[in-house]
Amino acid sequence: MPFHLPYEWLAVGAAACWALASFSSAPASAHLGAIAFTRWRMLFASLLLGAVTTWRGGWGTLDAAALGLLAASGLIGIFLGDSALFGCMNRLGPRRSGILFATHSVFTAVLAWAWLSETLTGVTLAGALILVGGVMLAILFGKRADEAHPWEQVRGTLAVGVVLGLASALCQAVATLMLKPLMASGTVDPVAASALRMVAALGAHGLLWASGAAVARPQNPPTVRVMLNTAWNAALAMGLGMTFILMALQGGSASLVAVLSSVTPVLLLPLLWLAYGRRPPLGAWVGAVLTVTGGALILGR
Repeated sequence: MPFHLPYEWLAVGAAACWALASFSSAPASAHLGAIAFTRWRMLFASLLLGAVTTWRGGWGTLDAAALGLLAASGLIGIFLGDSALFGCMNRLGPRRSGILFATHSVFTAVLAWAWLSETLTGVTLAGALILVGGVMLAILFGKRADEAHPWEQVRGTLAVGVVLGLASALCQAVATLMLKPLMASGTVDPVAASALRMVAALGAHGLLWASGAAVARPQNPPTVRVMLNTAWNAALAMGLGMTFILMALQGGSASLVAVLSSVTPVLLLPLLWLAYGRRPPLGAWVGAVLTVTGGALILGR
């Protein structure tokens, strides 16, 4: 990348990318179905990141060991994790799926302690707890009492949606932790690493589609509008957002990167207000204030 930012801001930047991209993900995923949407999403992201990596000459930074690790991370975090996340979103809507996916910061902190011996202490721990609590409050109280938006409806079995949401969070945590030592070495280009993860996930999607499995078929035929939304989402959420995460892992602990990147639902509050004239309820703003307070404690430590 032609610029350098502290890892804390890269993690928040990833959250901002995901917040902006969410406007296109929900309708496109509902139209195509979770598996078909993620397959098209991975195709667009792979083409974009592959082109950028080739232009930058980043493929040479990936040795055999890195290739295997990145491919495994892509299969777990993107192929399995994203498919589960959008399956959850199609059933429970963006708000409820956001609650469940936000638990990835908790999963990451616990697994980082057990796997990488990372610990959060003092002001950093207090800030992380306040931030995560604020995110949860912002999502839990993000629905107005008089709101009847289609995204607030539960489709199918609630338990299935909850399992999918928690599974997506766990996959994200495991995939992040797998890459922490590799990215911290500083020898791997983060754009090339992100591209390889996308290609691995796309390969798995291709095999699933070629198998003829019913779950891989699109629910509705692609339209120009849906494809444009999917391409935009891939560039912003996967091309930029996930690359920011890998860049953040080069200098920051996996726990803090996960915590700071979990603020996406809070960043969505003003965006939803601007886009739809939908003023968030008081409880959501209380959660947002707590999130900002926790983030300030972390960034100012």
